[in-house]
Amino acid sequence: MSSSQMLKGILEGCLLAVIAKGETYGYEMIEKLESYGFTMVSEGSIYPLLLRMKKEDLVTTRVIKSSTGPKRKYYTLTPKGLEALEEFRNRWTELSVSVSKLMYRNGE
Repeated sequence: MSSSQMLKGILEGCLLAVIAKGETYGYEMIEKLESYGFTMVSEGSIYPLLLRMKKEDLVTTRVIKSSTGPKRKYYTLTPKGLEALEEFRNRWTELSVSVSKLMYRNGE
């Protein structure tokens, strides 16, 4: 399984975490994810997720004119998005602990 296949399952939670740090637009999210080592994330992989997250009322958007190019759509978490982020954090913690136990404990 490639790292990009594994990432598909956790990308929404990662996007929620990026947006929770402050209002941001799509390309900026990619740059922030890259700064954490997510070099395989592309615009094509995040925009469908952002659209679904908006439909599910996890994020709100507003369009702001840019001084350097086209208008940008900025994303902010809703209260429902904050709840989803907390749920993701809890599930991720449980999963990562279980995987670490399986992968790194010898003879148990």
